[in-house]
Amino acid sequence: MNLYVRYFEHDTLATNMEEVVAFLESLKEVKVDDSVINKIISFQNSSNLYPYRLKVGYTNYVLFLKTEANTLEEFKELERIRNQQKADGTYIAEKKKSVLDKLNEPLEGWYEATLLFKRVILIPETNKFQYRDTRFRAKLKASSPMDCYNRVVNHLRNRQDVDSRSQFPSAKSNNFIYQFLDENQEENSDN
Repeated sequence: MNLYVRYFEHDTLATNMEEVVAFLESLKEVKVDDSVINKIISFQNSSNLYPYRLKVGYTNYVLFLKTEANTLEEFKELERIRNQQKADGTYIAEKKKSVLDKLNEPLEGWYEATLLFKRVILIPETNKFQYRDTRFRAKLKASSPMDCYNRVVNHLRNRQDVDSRSQFPSAKSNNFIYQFLDENQEENSDN
């Protein structure tokens, strides 16, 4: 998967991380360090289909998009076609369908899943409850990404320390991130 990277009028299509770093280093406003590189690698390796924005200044961001295009010209042509489809109204329905298709695609094995949910927490000083963003991460075996999501949510709903009023995000949202690890995680850990 290649990355389209844009900062205002500067843009490039990078086929590897060295090209991404070289592009970012050419921008005087962007400070490149290990933390930045790790965030970009994490985005590239994740199942997230949405753009990633790296904050540069108070209101400035570097935009990263995953793409199958191999050249900048090919990417821009694909974007032109997508924009035309958006105007026709066909692109959005296809995108929603493709996200659901990807989630339901059978792929049995080990997953690493991260879920950000609204957890109901008691505030002892006031004896009132409030919603607090809580991140839950787990490695588990599942038959598909949707099965992975369902297992994580069911686990959290069955825990006694998680209030039943807690709210869980949709599997299609940015608050559920999964990564397929391996078909045989246990067998590989012995080697």
